[in-house]
Amino acid sequence: MKRFATLAFLLAVFSGAFAQENNNYPFQNGEKMNFVLNYTWGGVITDVGDATCTLSYNNGSYNVLVTGKTFRFFDMFFKVRERFEANFNEKTLRPSRFYRSAAEGKYRMKNTLVFLPSGNINSRTQKYDREPFDTLLRGTANTMDFLTLLFKSRTMNFDNAPVGKKYPLEFAIDKEIYNIYFIYQGKETKKIQGLGTFNTMKFSVKVVAGNVFDGKEDMNIWVTDDKNKLPIFFESPVLVGRVQGRLVGYSGTKYPVTSKVK
Repeated sequence: MKRFATLAFLLAVFSGAFAQENNNYPFQNGEKMNFVLNYTWGGVITDVGDATCTLSYNNGSYNVLVTGKTFRFFDMFFKVRERFEANFNEKTLRPSRFYRSAAEGKYRMKNTLVFLPSGNINSRTQKYDREPFDTLLRGTANTMDFLTLLFKSRTMNFDNAPVGKKYPLEFAIDKEIYNIYFIYQGKETKKIQGLGTFNTMKFSVKVVAGNVFDGKEDMNIWVTDDKNKLPIFFESPVLVGRVQGRLVGYSGTKYPVTSKVK
């Protein structure tokens, strides 16, 4: 996964034309979040791109769509265009399908995951213009894509969670299933550039070592300490430098954002 996959990880679903959405969830049809991504290398911090996450609902399923891109100036150095999409069931929060299309410089990758009732996952990957490659991943009922994981984690109650408690996670992407965990780090007041100051809950996530992360340091994520639990800021080391993402706008939230203090 590349840099916008990071954001997308921080960043991400539900009964149909003749029914209503589940009112127990902290999100709803029409929720939209806008993020800016910056990169730090050699002491220089620069905003390099943005991403948008939108949530829609139809016939018992939520659809999460995340698109990300580098700003036009940085396209000259390393052009990035990313699209992530996930569908999951309103009642079970189980994903049914996940898709990503990555264009990063000269690199090209497409990945489609189809989640089967057995827990297994059909994965189709295609690099560049080569023939697609199919893989059967041996998953469980708890194996998800990372966008669905984001929204499911927002349904969890942390009111009485002890600081330091670990929560295991399992997600699939491309041809692999990854087991990671996040840790509740407590509450913190966080100032977000251009948006204001918020009461937040902080979490650290153990990331997977690979071609972006070295696995030695955790990703840190802050979410609003209110009924919405919006992901508002994240930071993570990568193999070269550090990536941060911040929320710069939101609309269609289910509840008032009462965590904003100024």
